[in-house]
Amino acid sequence: MSASSQPKYSPLKVLLYLLVSAAIIYGLRHYTSQPQLQKVEGFAQGTTYHISWWSENPVPTKDIEQQFNATLNQIDAELSTYRDDSYISKLNHSSSTDWQPASTDFIQLIEIAKDIHHKTGGCYDPTIGPLFNLWGFQKDKFNLPTAAEIAAVTAEIGMEKVEVDVTGSRIRKTLPGLQLNFSSMGEGYSISKLAAVLESHDIRNYLVEFGGDMKIRGHKPDGKKWRIAIDRPDKQDDERQPYSIITINDETGVTLDTSGTYRHHFDENGKEYSHILDPRTGAPVNHNLVSASVFGSDPRVSDAWATAMLCLGPQAGQTVAKEQHLEVFFIENDHGHFHNAESEALAASHRVIFDK
Repeated sequence: MSASSQPKYSPLKVLLYLLVSAAIIYGLRHYTSQPQLQKVEGFAQGTTYHISWWSENPVPTKDIEQQFNATLNQIDAELSTYRDDSYISKLNHSSSTDWQPASTDFIQLIEIAKDIHHKTGGCYDPTIGPLFNLWGFQKDKFNLPTAAEIAAVTAEIGMEKVEVDVTGSRIRKTLPGLQLNFSSMGEGYSISKLAAVLESHDIRNYLVEFGGDMKIRGHKPDGKKWRIAIDRPDKQDDERQPYSIITINDETGVTLDTSGTYRHHFDENGKEYSHILDPRTGAPVNHNLVSASVFGSDPRVSDAWATAMLCLGPQAGQTVAKEQHLEVFFIENDHGHFHNAESEALAASHRVIFDK
């Protein structure tokens, strides 16, 4: 081959070729090495859960799932009112007013409940189980009780009738027939324990959803923010649609807990009765607030506050939310038309961004 027929590559072209090749190889390696989203879903406590996470150093999904199951079984053994052998069932069935040993978690739930009970003037109260039975919500055998029946039951409830000895890790009922039910905090509590499982493996990017409530931390594997939705408060479960789409801007951890009046109710003589009961009156609430979503950092607390907001209603709810600096999204139903409002703290927050 003559010198004139040989390919001519200048040093600059060779350098550019090498740089481009290196960039392509790096890009391919970066793309293929991007962590994958791991997912687990299941059914527990009468509802579904969906959990997504990723980490730079993946943990086998099977190992995480086994820990989730063990955690949920432990929660069930302590808080399930459908199991006669659970801690809370034994406490409820006992007429003893002596001090009883209690776990740190159980005591913390009582203290959260007492705090919110006080701050709402008694509107939040996990001892109102007998009222649910009286109105028939517990077994869906609905009943319109008399004023005398309501008065008799309300005399037997109240968080002030539960005493706590934190140092001694014990509690006691001052009323023999008092019953506790933490279903209004149950999903938030479960979320906190499941998130703790992930964080025990140094997983800092996840979305834990349980019964519609959730805790979100970090971001997606591709760097994009997590996006979630608040359901439109319609009554039919099979017609669930998003009311608002939200981007989670704060990556340190945001909880969202929603409570609504629209899933469980009954009609009698043309009047609708919600399953949200006001412990102060012993009757279902009669305002037009149908959904309250509380953003926070502790899912147990925001779960309890969501229920409390539905008891308080839109006006009192806004007042208490302002006093307690709570980030709350309210949805009211005005004769079939939905209207929403934000608490002062939510309107000023940059932790979450609502789609316009």
